[in-house]
Amino acid sequence: MYTLAGIQNPDTGWGIDGYSLVAMERLSRYGGSTWFRLGDCDLGTHLAGTEMMEKGLTLTEVTTHLCRCLIIRERLLSMTDQSAPTLVDTEDGRLPFREWFVHCQWQPVVQDVALPQPQPVASQEVLIALETADLVVIAPSNPMVSVAPVLNVDPVWEIPQSRRMPVVGVSPIIGEQTVKGPAAKMMADLGLEVSPVGIAQFYSARLLSGFVLDQVDASSVATIEAMGIVAFSTDTWMRTESDRIGLAQRVLEWVGSMSPGLAGRGVQ
Repeated sequence: MYTLAGIQNPDTGWGIDGYSLVAMERLSRYGGSTWFRLGDCDLGTHLAGTEMMEKGLTLTEVTTHLCRCLIIRERLLSMTDQSAPTLVDTEDGRLPFREWFVHCQWQPVVQDVALPQPQPVASQEVLIALETADLVVIAPSNPMVSVAPVLNVDPVWEIPQSRRMPVVGVSPIIGEQTVKGPAAKMMADLGLEVSPVGIAQFYSARLLSGFVLDQVDASSVATIEAMGIVAFSTDTWMRTESDRIGLAQRVLEWVGSMSPGLAGRGVQ
């Protein structure tokens, strides 16, 4: 939401840019827990959202309202209106993802990622979006803790398969590293191959019909296509807004050039 509004903090990866920490400093003085350092403006978002949900609004309704207030034209949907915590099993025990990621600086060795069971259910808005979409693009984010929780929502995984709709993943791994974040470390901890091939294997040909990887990893195209997934290499580094727009355009152009060849590929 902050990214779409153009106010995100590029250094932390969350929160609002140029934030102050007056509230956190006061909380610290009172002996409160401050390891998750919410800036004052970000804290305002959470207070407003909590108040609306306490009045009975769903997370989807709250998100829609906040986006409207920030003059965001794009439609942003939460994956579910239910509680869906992700837990990380580590050498130091089971931790909520946020605590492992922020408080522990994602250092404890990961042994497993536990997603909520029974599966949370997708909101009606998400169901309609998936039922009417022409294409699903899985962004180059952490597959274990950013994408898998979404796929774990019932029936997010099944709808694209039942509709034989193209699902294209974009690799977060470039040259055996992530641009930022713990995806490469988590994959190594879990014994997965830290490469675009490892990412494609994680999602599998049951989900993916197409896969986009960086041009430095172009040698992996043949291996990925041998898995039954059509692959495309291009510049996937996104340093600026122009880079993000350019990558999105190239992905859409590639899918357009491949259709209907992508439709149904790798979907069983």
